[in-house]
This record gives sequence, structure tokens and C-alpha cells, in this order.
Amino acid sequence: MAAKLEEIRLDDDERAELQRVASLQKAEYREVQRARLVLYAADGDSNAEIARRLDMSTKSVGRWRRRFCELRLAGLRDFERAGRPRRFPPGADRRGQGDRLRAAGHRRPALAPLNG
Repeated sequence: MAAKLEEIRLDDDERAELQRVASLQKAEYREVQRARLVLYAADGDSNAEIARRLDMSTKSVGRWRRRFCELRLAGLRDFERAGRPRRFPPGADRRGQGDRLRAAGHRRPALAPLNG
């Protein structure tokens, strides 16, 4: 027996925002995928069809579809995660690690010549 799909109906503002995000080329991949997912669901596609088109699992499609139904556009954003914040934020170019990486870059000869 197939699970009941949440029917998604979008108002004009929601559809415009989702189409804008889905067409962005410099947005996070996850944001674009989620916007496309909701647009496909609003067009009546099944979770299996959406999963195939977006190369996702049907379980993930169902989760994001359900979150959108409950929270609308806000449900497509990641929730705050528990635990310690990242030590090196993704946009910081890994500050604090540069010295160690540069030190490993010094060249040494691989092998000394045998006849030499």
C-alpha cells in the first residue's frame, strides 16, 4: 500500500520564490534541490518520480515534502544542529591550517642518484 502523499498547492508568491531559487546558479546545491522538489510536487509528481529526477532517495523527498507542508518556505531551510559550532567555518578558507599545509609543500629529492 502506497503512503499518502501530501498535496502541495502554491500561491503565486511561493511559486515565484521557489522558481527564483531553483534557477540560481550560485546558490547552495541543497537549496536548489529542495526548491525543485517542491515545484515538482506542486505539479503532481510522485515521490518516486521526483527522487529519480533529482537523484535523491524517496525517503528524503518525502521528508522535505512533509516539512514544506508543515512549515512552508521556512521548512526548506536547515534547522540549527546540536553540538559545538564548526571550528573552521566553511567560508573562512581554513584559517589556522595554512601554516601546516605550506610546511608540507617543501620539495625534497625523491631519491639520490645511485651512481653518484
